[in-house]
Amino acid sequence: MLYLPRLFVYHVDAAVGSDKSETFKIMERRLLKAIINPAMISSWIFGLWAAYEIGAFSQGWFHAKLTLVLLMSAAHGYLARCVKVFARDENEKSTKFYRILNEVPTVLMIVIVILVIGKPF
Repeated sequence: MLYLPRLFVYHVDAAVGSDKSETFKIMERRLLKAIINPAMISSWIFGLWAAYEIGAFSQGWFHAKLTLVLLMSAAHGYLARCVKVFARDENEKSTKFYRILNEVPTVLMIVIVILVIGKPF
């Protein structure tokens, strides 16, 4: 999820139908299908399992973390939608939009890690 929006930044500048654009479509689809989707599924499975094992479901920090993980999942869904939009050559967003979008998973990940390590509440 940290690299896909960066591909979108470069893809915006590629002419529709060009070899460069078609290459970006392949890269985006493969990244989503082969790495990002399996990583999201395994994160949910093993994350919930670990939370159960340590009894985290009744702790406040876990509820905050779970909320942020849901937001991360929403970002994942949005990125998957963007891959489809680029595949249809229907993108209307700017490079600036995708540069900002590129920071969303990073910020969420940092806050999630802080919650897990610090358990502030």
